[in-house]
Amino acid sequence: MVTKQFSDSPDGADLRRADSLAREIFSDVANKWALLIIESLGERTLRFSGLRDEVEGISHKMLTQNLRMLERNGLVDRKVHPTVPPRVEYTLTEAGQGLRATVDGMCDWTHRYFGHIEASRRSFDG
Repeated sequence: MVTKQFSDSPDGADLRRADSLAREIFSDVANKWALLIIESLGERTLRFSGLRDEVEGISHKMLTQNLRMLERNGLVDRKVHPTVPPRVEYTLTEAGQGLRATVDGMCDWTHRYFGHIEASRRSFDG
Protein backbone atom coordinates (compact mmCIF):
# COMPACT_ATOMS: atom_id res chain seq x y z
CA MET A 1 0.00 0.00 0.00
CA VAL A 2 1.34 3.41 -0.91
CA THR A 3 0.35 6.13 1.52
CA LYS A 4 1.24 9.75 1.90
CA GLN A 5 3.99 10.03 4.51
CA PHE A 6 5.33 13.02 6.35
CA SER A 7 9.07 13.10 7.01
CA ASP A 8 8.70 14.41 10.55
CA SER A 9 6.02 11.93 11.61
CA PRO A 10 6.67 9.38 14.36
CA ASP A 11 6.53 5.65 13.57
CA GLY A 12 3.03 5.50 15.08
CA ALA A 13 1.76 7.78 12.32
CA ASP A 14 2.96 5.51 9.49
CA LEU A 15 -0.06 3.81 7.86
CA ARG A 16 2.25 1.28 6.21
CA ARG A 17 3.11 -0.27 9.58
CA ALA A 18 0.67 -2.91 10.81
CA ASP A 19 1.31 -1.90 14.42
CA SER A 20 0.89 1.85 13.92
CA LEU A 21 -1.65 3.94 15.80
CA ALA A 22 -2.43 5.71 12.53
CA ARG A 23 -3.63 2.44 10.99
CA GLU A 24 -5.77 1.73 14.04
CA ILE A 25 -7.33 5.20 13.81
CA PHE A 26 -7.85 4.80 10.06
CA SER A 27 -9.53 1.45 10.64
CA ASP A 28 -11.78 2.94 13.32
CA VAL A 29 -13.10 5.84 11.27
CA ALA A 30 -13.14 4.22 7.82
CA ASN A 31 -16.30 2.23 8.35
CA LYS A 32 -19.72 3.01 6.95
CA TRP A 33 -21.38 3.63 10.30
CA ALA A 34 -18.74 6.04 11.57
CA LEU A 35 -18.82 7.98 8.30
CA LEU A 36 -22.62 8.15 8.33
CA ILE A 37 -22.68 9.27 11.98
CA ILE A 38 -20.14 12.01 11.25
CA GLU A 39 -22.14 13.17 8.23
CA SER A 40 -25.41 13.08 10.21
CA LEU A 41 -24.05 15.13 13.09
CA GLY A 42 -22.66 17.79 10.78
CA GLU A 43 -22.70 21.08 12.67
CA ARG A 44 -25.54 20.16 14.99
CA THR A 45 -26.11 18.40 18.26
CA LEU A 46 -28.25 15.25 18.31
CA ARG A 47 -29.49 12.87 20.93
CA PHE A 48 -29.03 9.11 20.54
CA SER A 49 -32.57 8.61 19.21
CA GLY A 50 -32.11 11.45 16.74
CA LEU A 51 -28.94 9.86 15.42
CA ARG A 52 -30.62 6.47 15.17
CA ASP A 53 -33.40 8.09 13.12
CA GLU A 54 -30.86 9.85 10.87
CA VAL A 55 -28.70 6.78 10.18
CA GLU A 56 -31.24 4.42 8.68
CA GLY A 57 -30.52 0.74 9.25
CA ILE A 58 -28.09 1.10 12.15
CA SER A 59 -28.81 -1.06 15.17
CA HIS A 60 -28.79 0.22 18.74
CA LYS A 61 -25.65 -1.84 19.41
CA MET A 62 -23.74 -0.56 16.35
CA LEU A 63 -24.66 3.05 17.08
CA THR A 64 -23.50 2.67 20.68
CA GLN A 65 -20.22 1.02 19.66
CA ASN A 66 -19.45 3.61 16.99
CA LEU A 67 -20.31 6.57 19.21
CA ARG A 68 -18.00 5.20 21.92
CA MET A 69 -15.20 4.71 19.37
CA LEU A 70 -15.67 8.21 17.97
CA GLU A 71 -15.67 9.66 21.48
CA ARG A 72 -12.54 7.65 22.40
CA ASN A 73 -10.76 9.05 19.33
CA GLY A 74 -11.78 12.61 20.23
CA LEU A 75 -14.09 13.08 17.26
CA VAL A 76 -17.40 13.24 19.12
CA ASP A 77 -18.23 15.02 22.34
CA ARG A 78 -20.79 13.33 24.58
CA LYS A 79 -22.65 15.55 27.03
CA VAL A 80 -24.85 14.09 29.75
CA HIS A 81 -27.44 16.45 31.22
CA PRO A 82 -28.36 15.71 34.86
CA THR A 83 -32.05 15.12 34.32
CA VAL A 84 -34.31 12.16 35.03
CA PRO A 85 -33.99 10.28 32.79
CA PRO A 86 -30.54 11.52 31.76
CA ARG A 87 -30.44 13.40 28.46
CA VAL A 88 -27.34 12.63 26.38
CA GLU A 89 -26.29 14.73 23.40
CA TYR A 90 -23.57 14.24 20.80
CA THR A 91 -21.67 16.84 18.78
CA LEU A 92 -18.58 16.75 16.61
CA THR A 93 -15.37 18.09 18.11
CA GLU A 94 -12.97 20.26 16.13
CA ALA A 95 -11.17 17.09 15.01
CA GLY A 96 -14.52 15.55 14.06
CA GLN A 97 -15.36 18.63 12.00
CA GLY A 98 -12.00 18.25 10.26
CA LEU A 99 -12.84 14.66 9.37
CA ARG A 100 -16.29 15.76 8.27
CA ALA A 101 -14.71 17.84 5.50
CA THR A 102 -13.22 14.61 4.13
CA VAL A 103 -16.52 12.76 4.55
CA ASP A 104 -18.29 15.57 2.67
CA GLY A 105 -15.75 15.14 -0.13
CA MET A 106 -16.52 11.43 -0.26
CA CYS A 107 -20.25 12.18 -0.41
CA ASP A 108 -19.67 14.65 -3.26
CA TRP A 109 -17.56 12.04 -5.08
CA THR A 110 -20.34 9.46 -4.66
CA HIS A 111 -22.93 11.81 -6.13
CA ARG A 112 -20.64 12.87 -8.98
CA TYR A 113 -19.79 9.32 -10.07
CA PHE A 114 -23.01 7.56 -9.06
CA GLY A 115 -24.24 7.11 -12.64
CA HIS A 116 -20.82 5.91 -13.81
CA ILE A 117 -20.55 3.34 -11.01
CA GLU A 118 -24.13 2.21 -11.49
CA ALA A 119 -23.49 1.63 -15.22
CA SER A 120 -20.21 -0.18 -14.53
CA ARG A 121 -21.92 -2.51 -12.08
CA ARG A 122 -24.67 -3.32 -14.58
CA SER A 123 -22.05 -4.04 -17.23
CA PHE A 124 -19.92 -6.14 -14.91
CA ASP A 125 -22.84 -8.12 -13.50
CA GLY A 126 -24.13 -8.78 -17.00
